[in-house]
Amino acid sequence: MNILEAKGLKKIYGEGENKVNALRGVDLEVKKGEFVAIVGTSGSGKSTLLHMLGGLDRPTEGEVIVEQKDISKLKDEELTIFRRRKIGFIFQAFNLVPVLNVYENIVLPIELDGAKIDKEFVEEIINTLGLSEKKEALPNQLSGGQQQRVAIARALAFRPAIILADEPTGNLDSKTGQDVLSLLKVSAEKFSQTIVMITHNDEIAQLADRIIRIEDGHIVSKGEGR
Repeated sequence: MNILEAKGLKKIYGEGENKVNALRGVDLEVKKGEFVAIVGTSGSGKSTLLHMLGGLDRPTEGEVIVEQKDISKLKDEELTIFRRRKIGFIFQAFNLVPVLNVYENIVLPIELDGAKIDKEFVEEIINTLGLSEKKEALPNQLSGGQQQRVAIARALAFRPAIILADEPTGNLDSKTGQDVLSLLKVSAEKFSQTIVMITHNDEIAQLADRIIRIEDGHIVSKGEGR
């Protein structure tokens, strides 16, 4: 079953001589439980595509469908609520709240939504990601790899429909990046999570079930599904 679909996605920035076609009619399908890597060079359109898939920006043309709902047609407030409840984000910059400890950062999105925290589930995620001894630590007391693991735990904790990862190893050295991505893959499989990750790193992309390549706003290969 497809949990995420993009149909005829186009994104145009600017006008006239300044017009940029960031996406040129992208079609994409992601199955539930799949780990997909979108690979492309700088300027290929991969970040724009991720922003469209996550409802962070709206397409000029086309549809984005998450769990059978066309999010490109939602009003701003509806989209904000849907994004908060259904889409988990992992960013290169970690985006942790510096005055909150590890546990508080992980459960923050759940609390912001006014939902009940499944403490047992959160503890299982924390244990899986090797953060049990760091729950009381503040972000500035953690290494880069540990901070990114907290960001992964935060994305997993409220059981979103999909997780979108934007260059999640960009601020980490290669070994730490590989370790963090391996943990993300293990966690996703354990908790039946769907992940779409963008990266320019082919080595990191090999951890995914399927690699999609994008060039100049076009998808040029969709890889093999599992």
